[in-house]
Amino acid sequence: MRSTDKTTEAARVMSICNACRYCEGHCAVFQAMELRLEFNADTVDYLANLCHNCGACYHNCQYAPPHEFQLNVPAAMAELRQENYGVYAWPGFMGKLFVNNGLWVSLLSIVVIAAFFAATVILTGADFFAVHDTAFYGVIPHNVLAALFGAVGGFVLLALAASTAKFWRTMQLPNPLKLDYPQVYQGIKDALSLKYLDGGNGQGCSYPDETPSMARRWFHQMTFWGFMLCFAATSSGTIMHYGFDMQAPYGFTSLPKLFGIVGGLGLIVGPIGLLVLKKRADTAPKGKTNKGMDISFLVLLLLTSITGLGLMIVRDTPYVGIALCLHLGVVLTLFLSMPYGKFIHGFYRLIALIVFAVEKNDHKAVVGVCDSKNRS
Repeated sequence: MRSTDKTTEAARVMSICNACRYCEGHCAVFQAMELRLEFNADTVDYLANLCHNCGACYHNCQYAPPHEFQLNVPAAMAELRQENYGVYAWPGFMGKLFVNNGLWVSLLSIVVIAAFFAATVILTGADFFAVHDTAFYGVIPHNVLAALFGAVGGFVLLALAASTAKFWRTMQLPNPLKLDYPQVYQGIKDALSLKYLDGGNGQGCSYPDETPSMARRWFHQMTFWGFMLCFAATSSGTIMHYGFDMQAPYGFTSLPKLFGIVGGLGLIVGPIGLLVLKKRADTAPKGKTNKGMDISFLVLLLLTSITGLGLMIVRDTPYVGIALCLHLGVVLTLFLSMPYGKFIHGFYRLIALIVFAVEKNDHKAVVGVCDSKNRS
């Protein structure tokens, strides 16, 4: 069992909260806390990934700074989540390289984009600035792109699966085939609806300041569903290409384009909104290390959308080569950073919410049995 400054601080904070329980109505963290007997590293990792860093508990806490207890639940949970990126990462050295270090993402972006430019210019020569009947596939052939991103995608999927499996085992969940699926459904529903971004009162987070607001929830939803629509655009294009032998480029009324345009707009509005809120937010509840990779992830999503929409606009012009290299460089950087930052945290939070749904249901069952025995 690991012991670090962050796990120790999270355990201290939860011990005080468990004695007080004033905030038990705010979110799943405090309800889940009451179902645990000790706050070891595994338990605080679980609680940290239930926390949405909304700040409601901080602004309502009687023991928050300047009280001598210096209680700051959102900051403790945020810093522990940041540590989780490295603890559960696969391969481990990659997690340690990226954790709390947006600089590596910036450097990786520069290297990848420069490599795309250099390789594409060398391979295409004068055709780099030509207008192509097949749009960007005239610059880089479809099979080359499919092979490159297939290889990178395979590594990313392996890294995501290995990290998620490690967190799953740490949470001591049973084999997926033995789960109670109504409970799993409840956890998935809570995750997709961002249930606990309502501050516990339906009015929203105390974010970016003490006044409750639903803005963060809305921008999160735009970002998530924007990403999913862009994924749907890629998936539908793949099906059309390989399943129906329909070659790109596709028209603006085709499924890939419709999904891509709507999703792309969501990935502009959502990340910009979240970045603005982060900029305006009270620094105290955010934690000292909750930056870098989180911000760079939002920036990469934003740049992916902007460069993707830009590529679509200039695909029939001599600028298609430049736009393609910029877009693919950003996308490849986004892919490579996914298992080591905010993206993988989404899987950890989903698992934590499933654990909470299971434990809450088991607790109700035990209480129900005890009540029946007492009545009898």
